[in-house]
Amino acid sequence: MYSEKVIDHFTNPRNVGEIENASGVGTVGNAKCGDIMRVYLDIDDDGVIRDCKFKTFGCGAAVATSSMATEMIKGKTVQEAMKLTNKAVMEALDGLPPVKVHCSVLAEEAVHAALWDYSQKKGIVIEGLEKPEEAEEQKVELDAE
Repeated sequence: MYSEKVIDHFTNPRNVGEIENASGVGTVGNAKCGDIMRVYLDIDDDGVIRDCKFKTFGCGAAVATSSMATEMIKGKTVQEAMKLTNKAVMEALDGLPPVKVHCSVLAEEAVHAALWDYSQKKGIVIEGLEKPEEAEEQKVELDAE
């Protein structure tokens, strides 16, 4: 059973779309369930996330976790966004069924992948940020929606 917050973020997702010339873009996917998330970040010169958007192909929980994750990092600094965890996303949504926990993990990974892309474009090191697994192979096409 889904919480009211999960249902709300699935039926009324926040921050859906793309950001042209994004500061960072991260795409992650889970081959087992078929969920794919792409997060776009617009980061100002002070390292503050001015805007973030997402495109997700997947179940309701995948859409809800993407929506909540973008809400949680908008207006935050890069270092604050680094602290986003799947547990925090789940708590903000008042929980997820055990079989949907992987969706919150993907949301965390997508944000971190977008931060990685930003760090590579800027030539900077973000403390605690590691290169996403399979970063080069995540060339997933989400534009066919």
